[in-house]
Amino acid sequence: MERTGPIIVALDFDSRRAAEAVVDRLGDECRFYKVGLELLTAAGPDLVRRLAAQGHEVFLDLKLFEIPNSVAGAVRAAGALGASMVTVHSMGGTGIMAAAVAAARDFPRLRVLALTVVTSMTGTDLADIGIGNSAEEQVLRLAGLAEKAGCHGVIASPQEIAPLRGMLGPDSLIVTPGVTLPGESRGGHARPGTPRTAIAAGASYIVVGRSVTRAADPATALQRVRSAAGL
Repeated sequence: MERTGPIIVALDFDSRRAAEAVVDRLGDECRFYKVGLELLTAAGPDLVRRLAAQGHEVFLDLKLFEIPNSVAGAVRAAGALGASMVTVHSMGGTGIMAAAVAAARDFPRLRVLALTVVTSMTGTDLADIGIGNSAEEQVLRLAGLAEKAGCHGVIASPQEIAPLRGMLGPDSLIVTPGVTLPGESRGGHARPGTPRTAIAAGASYIVVGRSVTRAADPATALQRVRSAAGL
């Protein structure tokens, strides 16, 4: 399996300098990085261009939730930057997801992933906003909408991977944040899981952050994650 294989390292930093320092230290050990709203706001789009120009895959985690025209424009911008994946919020409905998929067609390498229920939320949180489903029920419902809209895959916690894989089949992407090493802090994730359980359940990619990026030796830490995932 090439370099990190199904492992995406989340560059959850508030400065370009800190993010690039980790990328430099990981070197050839990592090919896939996640850039989220914090880093994109702090560093701007040039960092995404640089990572893509260096041959890295970039998961641009924008969680787009806007009117369809605005979502389509943002997806085209992500494709022009060289991103490999971009996220749209499935709670916005099939209209924005279909608009995102249509906009991505001009960029053959760009995959549109639908965020289902963020990993910090529980059934209680869903009830607060008027949703009576459990977290798993809501994830599966939204994943079904995403599939109908033509999305390439979904974002969900480790705890929903197995039912999602059973529903979506072998070809859809399932990208899984909320992955922590055994004994580590949950880090704000209400529905976490370990690398091994996530991969065994059928995750296409697992996203890890502080376990690697805040380690004294990020390359060694990434190897620990790979070993913990059974890769």
